[in-house]
Amino acid sequence: MDTLEGLADPIRRVGVRIEGVVQGVGFRPFVHASAQRFGLTGHVGNDTAGVVIEAEGPCEAVAGFLTSLRADAPPLATVEQVDVVELVPAGGRGFRIVDSDTSGPRGPRGPRGPRRTLVSADSATCEACLAELFDPRDRRYRYPFVNCTDCGPRYTIVRDVPYDRPNTTMAGFPLCGECAREYHDPADRRFHAQPVCCPDCGPRLRIVDPAGRSLGADPVSRAVELLRAGDVVAVKGLGGYHLATDATSDSATAALRSRKHREDKAFAVMVATLDDARRLCAVDDCAARALVDRRRPIVLLDRRHPDGVADAVAPGNRRLGVMLPYTPLHHLLLRELAAPIVLTSGNVSDEPIAYTDDDALARLGGIADAFLVHDRPIHVRADDSVVSPWRGDAVPVRRSRGYAPEPITCSREFPRPVLACGAELKNTVCLASGRRAVLSHHIGDLKNAETLRSFTEAIEHLSRLFDIEPAVVAHDLHPDYASTRYALERTGLDPVGVQHHHAHVAACLADNGVDGGDGVGGADDRAIGVAFDGTGYGLDGTVWGGEFLLATCADFERVGHLATVPMPGGEAAVREPWRMAAAYLRGATDGVDGVDDLAVARRQGARWDQVRRLLDSRLSMPVTSSAGRLFDAVAAVLGVRDTVTYEGQAAIELEQRADVGHSDGYEVGIADDGGMLVVDGPGLVRAVLDDHRRGTDLALVAARFHNALAAAVARTCREIADRTGVRLVALSGGVFANRFLLTRTVEALEGDNLTVLTHSRVPCNDGGLSFGQAVVAGARDRAMR
Repeated sequence: MDTLEGLADPIRRVGVRIEGVVQGVGFRPFVHASAQRFGLTGHVGNDTAGVVIEAEGPCEAVAGFLTSLRADAPPLATVEQVDVVELVPAGGRGFRIVDSDTSGPRGPRGPRGPRRTLVSADSATCEACLAELFDPRDRRYRYPFVNCTDCGPRYTIVRDVPYDRPNTTMAGFPLCGECAREYHDPADRRFHAQPVCCPDCGPRLRIVDPAGRSLGADPVSRAVELLRAGDVVAVKGLGGYHLATDATSDSATAALRSRKHREDKAFAVMVATLDDARRLCAVDDCAARALVDRRRPIVLLDRRHPDGVADAVAPGNRRLGVMLPYTPLHHLLLRELAAPIVLTSGNVSDEPIAYTDDDALARLGGIADAFLVHDRPIHVRADDSVVSPWRGDAVPVRRSRGYAPEPITCSREFPRPVLACGAELKNTVCLASGRRAVLSHHIGDLKNAETLRSFTEAIEHLSRLFDIEPAVVAHDLHPDYASTRYALERTGLDPVGVQHHHAHVAACLADNGVDGGDGVGGADDRAIGVAFDGTGYGLDGTVWGGEFLLATCADFERVGHLATVPMPGGEAAVREPWRMAAAYLRGATDGVDGVDDLAVARRQGARWDQVRRLLDSRLSMPVTSSAGRLFDAVAAVLGVRDTVTYEGQAAIELEQRADVGHSDGYEVGIADDGGMLVVDGPGLVRAVLDDHRRGTDLALVAARFHNALAAAVARTCREIADRTGVRLVALSGGVFANRFLLTRTVEALEGDNLTVLTHSRVPCNDGGLSFGQAVVAGARDRAMR
């Protein structure tokens, strides 16, 4: 090798490729500064797979530089892979940032295949930008679009890769001279920050009425006036429109609830500071970390002062969804208003969030009194994410803004690229290639044309961004799901049908890095999967939802379930839990007097009698093992909820009423039906009924029910473990979003020396189902090779 004159340390030149979340996060300026610190020459640039570097200097300096690429990376960066090749020293002066290469990924030795760049998720406003926002001497004072390489919009404004301004919705805002100077100055924190702008060259804020007429020259102050007056203001955020109103006003919140047709489901609340959150709710260290995290999710917290917000915000709910401001506009509103606001998705219930201006005015005109709008387009709609603190971790309930499209790394590679289409409710889609699974933002319930269009747009957009052309399409087995129909209509792809609850269990296994099992390694490859949810298409013609599976990621065997009961009225039984009470009580009380004199029967009157006659007839009706329907029955028996206005409402309110301080429960029978373990749900409902009739406090009865079900799960798993030698248990399905049930179940399983896996990266509900489908498809693909 050549050496520098007078130095013993030989010269080394390396070519470096870095993959991961390394575009739009200040990685090139970081590399430039690091190279200067080590005295290296060369260059750094983006391509459609990540960041490429050539660096030359003394061997010791190059080694230090390579170490710093991982150790000192910018806060928003995720370095997944660093490939280094040795090059012939070429000399040169200085270290440059070069223009992006859009022709495709190229390594130091030539083409590198398809695009693999990772687009960063949107990130909350950083402290440096906040300081400028509220500094009267700064040129961005009170400018609601201040951002830098450490914060601001990313995924929601990206049209294509590489992540450069022309490929974002900022393309229509040419940089002014001052912003251009910052953008091109390697020493500036806005160096190559693609959304950089200022009041002279960036987006503009306006406030208008539902007809589009201006309501004032100072949009923020006018919006605050309207909020103080009890009005509803539609606010354009990062991933779509929100509906905001004064969270301390019963009349304002009730008006929003009425106009939005959201009868009961709790609203989220935004507060200005962490201290404000602590005044409303119990905030431990885990919750505090989640609240201030750059993703700024809604965090579900136990309420400390129920009178801190209006009763209509979260009626009858002991928990409150709280978030902190994550855009400069939010900070301006909350600082001036000095009160918490309701901030809920800008839609009518069951519709997708509005994200284009024309659509917002059309769909929200009957809800909002005013619109706080701006002219920066949103390319991808993305609802707020929701997390629930549990055992020191912020467990995702809805994984969307701030998380998507950052990939989930799997322990095994997918032999061929997979598109997984998810479920009908809480839909997400997943694209998997290599060892990455890219889970989309929350799409919602595929029950209307607008949501279905969002579903197809998400697939097309993620396929383009990540250059993934799927060869396999995974789908649920339910033939009437819109996602299933879409999958089966995709010609040229190999379809893989995945049973709903197997997908749940596989998602939990892969969430914990246990996705290597292909069903060929005996007991050590398997896990006991417990999948509890509301509805899933069963292999035996029944509706599953309370399942015990002996599973690998490739296949499964059903080894237990909750006892099946009829669903009188089919889908009507999902909307009306009292019907499930009638079904469960019929199964538990044959020959017992007084069932028709229950309070639930008196509340329903003639309808109860009709359903009882239907149950006694020979008419065919769906049969279910659903844990969700078991919760419905108990909620109706206890008078908690006879009808629901949103999915899972009865179970959520039953958990809310339970006294978590009680640890005793009812005895639950577990039968062996030809090797199949069957948990006696009807007997459990009968025990609840008997206790309730004795006048036992509802909170205690609800707690005993939760404890009994948790103990029954543990006993069933222990029996399966004894029979098979499998001692790994994976808990999944939306019912395990119930923290009381989850905690008691895990405690009981761990007490039996079983290893328990729960979700930490993807939701346990159907929002994580597409990830599980992709994992199953990949495992089956591997098993065939």
